[in-house]
Amino acid sequence: MSTTERPRILVVGGGYVGLYAARRILKKMRYGEATVTVVDPRSYMTYQPFLPEAAAGSISPRHVVVPLRRVLPKAEVLTGRVTTIDQDRKVATVAPLVGEAYELPFDYLVIALGAVSRTFPIPGLAEQGIGMKGIEEAIGLRNHVLEQLDKADSTTDEEVRRKALTFVFVGGGFAGAETIGEVEDLARDAVKYYKSIKREDMRFVLVDAADKILPEVGPKLGKYGKEHLEARGIEIYLNTSMDSCVDGHVVLKNGLEVDSNTIVWTAGVKPNPALARYGLPLGPRGHVDTQPTLQVQGTDYIWAAGDNAQVPDVAARKAGVENAWCPPNAQHALRQAKVLGDNVISGMRGFPQKEYSHANKGAVAGLGLHKGVAMIVMGKVKIKLKGRLAWYMHRGYHGMAMPTWNRKIRVFADWTLAMFLKREVVSLGAIESPREEFYEAAKPAPAVSQPAPEKAKAS
Repeated sequence: MSTTERPRILVVGGGYVGLYAARRILKKMRYGEATVTVVDPRSYMTYQPFLPEAAAGSISPRHVVVPLRRVLPKAEVLTGRVTTIDQDRKVATVAPLVGEAYELPFDYLVIALGAVSRTFPIPGLAEQGIGMKGIEEAIGLRNHVLEQLDKADSTTDEEVRRKALTFVFVGGGFAGAETIGEVEDLARDAVKYYKSIKREDMRFVLVDAADKILPEVGPKLGKYGKEHLEARGIEIYLNTSMDSCVDGHVVLKNGLEVDSNTIVWTAGVKPNPALARYGLPLGPRGHVDTQPTLQVQGTDYIWAAGDNAQVPDVAARKAGVENAWCPPNAQHALRQAKVLGDNVISGMRGFPQKEYSHANKGAVAGLGLHKGVAMIVMGKVKIKLKGRLAWYMHRGYHGMAMPTWNRKIRVFADWTLAMFLKREVVSLGAIESPREEFYEAAKPAPAVSQPAPEKAKAS
C-alpha cells in the first residue's frame, strides 16, 4: 500500500466501470497528483457479455478476463472487500483475502461494485442452481453439461439418463437466451461423439415470468428469437416461474414437473448488497442514487456508475420520457466510466462536473454459432437484423468493446481458429476439486485388523 501523502482516489470494485474509470483517471492525472487504489475480491475483471460463449467453448475462459495489475500498473490493486465506509472520517475498512481487516483513508471515492444474481427463496435453488455472473460459473457450466452427457452415455438406468439429459434455464433476458442458445449448440455438437445419445434425447427448457424473451431488442426480434429457439427443439414457457427444484425435481407455476441435474439461473440481477453498509443514499431497488454528473446525491467527493448506480437517463428525458434511468448494460457502463473518470479529475482540481448523456444505440444478442438478433438505432431509424448478419454484429461489437488490445486479439484469434477446427468437447470437471485424486493417494491406508489370538486350551 502507498505511504505517500498524496490524495487517494479509492475505487471500490474492479469490474467494467472500476477498471475503465481507474484507467481514465490514471490517463488524465498529472504525475504524482494522486494515488489510485482499486479494491476487488478478484484480481481480474470479467467481460460478462462473453460468458455464454465461454460456456460453449467458443472463447478460451482466460481471454474473457482482464488482469487488473497488468492493465493498471500505476495503480494500487488490493485483493479484498470494502466492508464499511466512514464518510465523516473518510475511511474505508478493507477485509483482505487473508489476515485482519484494516482501515484505508481516502479523499475521493468511486463506487463500482456492480450487481449480483437476483434470486428468490425458492426451495432447492441455492443447492441446485448455477449462476452466470462470473467466469468460474461459465467454466463450471460447460464442464457440468459435458459431464451429464458422459453420465447418460454410461448408465443403463433410464431415470438417471433422462435427468442427466434435461437442462432447465430460468430467465429469458440476454443472459438466459444467449446461454441456452450457446449451450444447446455445444450439446448438439458434442452428442455426435456419443453412440447412445441423439439430440432428440435431450430436453432444453427455458422459463420466464414475463410474456416475452429478449425484451432488450424489441417485441418483433424477441418473437423471432423465441421462434428460432423453439425451432431448435427448445421448450419455452412464458408467464410462469419456478416454484421449487429440490434435489433437481423442478416444479413450475404452470404445473409442469421435470427432473434435471442442470438448473441455470439467469433471472435478472440486483445491486451488490454490500452497498447497504456504506451509508449512501439508495434508490427503491437498492441502487446508489446519483446526479446526472454521476456524483452521489448529497456529496461532492463520491461518484457511482454502472449496475450498482441509479443514473438519470438525460437523453431519454430530453426526448420526453419521464423518470427514465440508464439500463444496466455494457453500452452505458463503458461510457459512464469515462465521464466518471473525467469528473473525478475535475472535482479534484475544482472544475465543474459534466453530465452523463448517451442515447441508446441499440442491442445485439447471439443465440449460438451463426445465429443472433440485433437492433441498431441511428437517430430515429431502427435497423432490425436477424440470423447470421446479426451474429456478425454481435461479435463485432463485443469484440471491439473487450478491454485491451491483448484480449481483443486473443478473442478474435479464438474465433478465427474455430472457423477451421472443430469445437472442443472435453469435460474437465475434475479441475473443480484438483486435489481429490492426490488426497486419495496420499492419505494413510486404513489399519488392517488382526484376528484375536485363540486362548490356549486348558491341559
